[in-house]
Amino acid sequence: MKRAGVISTAFLSFLLLGATAFGYPQPGPQQDKNKEQQQKQDKQSQRGQQQNRSQQPQRAQQQQQNRNTQQRAQNQQQQRQNTQQRAQNQQQQRQNTQQRAQQQQQQNRNTQQRAQNQQQQRQNTQQRAQQQQQQNRNTQQRAQNQQQQRQNTQQRAQQQQQQNRNTQQRARQQQQTQNTQHAQQQRSQEQRSEQEGEQRGDWQRHRAQNFASEHRTWQQRGGYNGYRFPDAFYRAHYGEAHSFRVYNLPFRVIGGEPRFQYGGYWFSPVDPYPDYWDNDWYQTDDVYVSYYDDGYYLYNRRYPGRPGVAISISF
Repeated sequence: MKRAGVISTAFLSFLLLGATAFGYPQPGPQQDKNKEQQQKQDKQSQRGQQQNRSQQPQRAQQQQQNRNTQQRAQNQQQQRQNTQQRAQNQQQQRQNTQQRAQQQQQQNRNTQQRAQNQQQQRQNTQQRAQQQQQQNRNTQQRAQNQQQQRQNTQQRAQQQQQQNRNTQQRARQQQQTQNTQHAQQQRSQEQRSEQEGEQRGDWQRHRAQNFASEHRTWQQRGGYNGYRFPDAFYRAHYGEAHSFRVYNLPFRVIGGEPRFQYGGYWFSPVDPYPDYWDNDWYQTDDVYVSYYDDGYYLYNRRYPGRPGVAISISF
């Protein structure tokens, strides 16, 4: 602005001098005044030009400073713009990175979803195959059940036929058995009559006249020398809890002495049976074998507390 003022002042002075020179060609008193004024103006103009020339370096320096300040401002603004641009670029990069990460995540999810879909399809296929296999097994099982039912029905029919045949067979056997039993009963009655007659006579011959004087214990006889039962076997088959009747048992007479078989062993009385027992005691009375006072005795339940008949045991 100062430089423009200096130029305007110089240009104005030049116009004034030119106008004075061309307007007044003939000098006079007035012209002298004008000339003096012109000279004053010229001097002032020169002084102004000198001032302008002296101020010109300052103005140039001020202008340079202004330009530098403006340049620095522009540079700072450019730096701010660059910084902002870099920030925008970094933000854009972050957005791009985030977008790529989101895209990658989406791709991963898509891939995982496809894998899950494929796995689900395989599972569905496998499940359909298993269901088909189960249906096949069920169909086969139903067929087997039906076949088993037919076999069971056939088996029941065969069993029913067999039962009918068995029933008929049993009926024939029962009839034969009844016929045989009837014949045997007739023979048995005859045999029993004969056996009863024989046993009655044998036992009658072995009856005591006075049991109190004829009876002797095993200690009085010098001890028992026959077979002895093992304890467990004795408890299981003999003693007061195991009674029987002699008449239904095998019977023999050896050396004039009667003996009977019970439980696979032969029992031989060495005492005559008491005179107070009935004549048919072997048919009607329950007796039992008991071990007492180092020997075996035959006791009659009808006469509790009475002495037993000494007996010897053998195979």
